[in-house]
Amino acid sequence: MAQNTTKTVAASTWVQLTNDDIAAATFQNNGSNAVFILATPDATDPTSTSGAIRYNPGAGERSTVTLAQLFPGVTTPVRLFAYAPQGGQVLISHA
Repeated sequence: MAQNTTKTVAASTWVQLTNDDIAAATFQNNGSNAVFILATPDATDPTSTSGAIRYNPGAGERSTVTLAQLFPGVTTPVRLFAYAPQGGQVLISHA
């Protein structure tokens, strides 16, 4: 299901940003703390930040970059998760 929203990321908690399998998304760290973004092959919450990309406040990606391009080591990446040790907010938009 398509969405265009800002999700709150509670401190030290993985939050699924996507609400369905996707190939690409636009996202931006709208908070004041660093956020780790990780793609997974399913809806299972990650267990560590290993392999995640750190995005500082204001940083993000446009939907012209696919999840497979961002995370080439993940077999069939279709879900995005965010983790913020001190909490944060992430804008997410996808079809």
